[in-house]
Amino acid sequence: MNASRPLLEVNGLKKHFPLKSGLFGGKKGYVYAVDGVTFAIDKGETLSLVGESGCGKSTVGKAILRLIEPTAGEVFLAGERIDNIPISQLRPMRRRIQVVFQDPFSSLNPRQRVRDIIAEPIVNFGLAANGSELDDRVAELMDKVQLPRDAMKRFPHEFSGGQRQRVGIARALAPGSDIIICDEAVSALDVSVKAQIVNLLSDLQDELGLSLLFISHDLAIVEHLTHRVAVMYLGKIVELADRRTLFATPHHPYTKALLSAVPVPDPTAKRQRIILHGDVPSPINPPSGCRFHTRCPFVFDRCRSEEPQLRRVAGGQMSACHLDEVPDVAVIPKAA
Repeated sequence: MNASRPLLEVNGLKKHFPLKSGLFGGKKGYVYAVDGVTFAIDKGETLSLVGESGCGKSTVGKAILRLIEPTAGEVFLAGERIDNIPISQLRPMRRRIQVVFQDPFSSLNPRQRVRDIIAEPIVNFGLAANGSELDDRVAELMDKVQLPRDAMKRFPHEFSGGQRQRVGIARALAPGSDIIICDEAVSALDVSVKAQIVNLLSDLQDELGLSLLFISHDLAIVEHLTHRVAVMYLGKIVELADRRTLFATPHHPYTKALLSAVPVPDPTAKRQRIILHGDVPSPINPPSGCRFHTRCPFVFDRCRSEEPQLRRVAGGQMSACHLDEVPDVAVIPKAA
């Protein structure tokens, strides 16, 4: 591994799903689910990928994992390109990059006991010399995710949602992974349980040096876990910044609208809510120019014809907005 390179690099990732129609299923067009996404994650870092439902963030995770094949772009893991290697040669990569899915019940085999669920990746990768060593490794993983060891004999339906997600995390840790993709890993849980799982992930990251790609639409949760945030809209990243910068001084109009909707602990605190009018455009026929211009309160002519590029605007903050080149006095919000 090249220590100077990020653990995970994603360059220009695209995933276009073909639309078929007619008797013979001819191609009618494409769903531009992910359309040129670029980011990197260092060892021990959490990058959160956020945005509205349908923006393509889960598709990014699946394309990185090769659960679906990317249309274009490059993915590097520890300096090695993994997006174009044959499926038969993916085993070494599978050990290093794991996933925790949204639904902790449907992602676990209901016919297997917890011990067998956690042991499966250890057996698959030949990481235990014998049954005794296997049991010891499973017991250690149960300790790490804060589940009692005697629960190994139980089935998934005998656990609560939060406990099942802990089992899923233990399974992801089992092969000694370097990076875990958390695909809406806490969205199906109660509020109090969400906090427990987020704290667990944070503790495991500190202990094991894990990297996390945390995919979520819950900005309140993201603020407590992440190091950096990438904001997606309609298949593209529109802003990328470290956590403190993004939550204190959001740059892109879409990011500002998202943050204005996050509940605040103090009910007396004043916050100006930004209401976005209209629906999210279809990814089958995305708007020309800036994809956000149909809902942006600051749209002007250039937005409709020229696509803004993600570029550095202040410090380490990056934004894809033409407003960065226009003095504030020249920008007048359009009427609601």
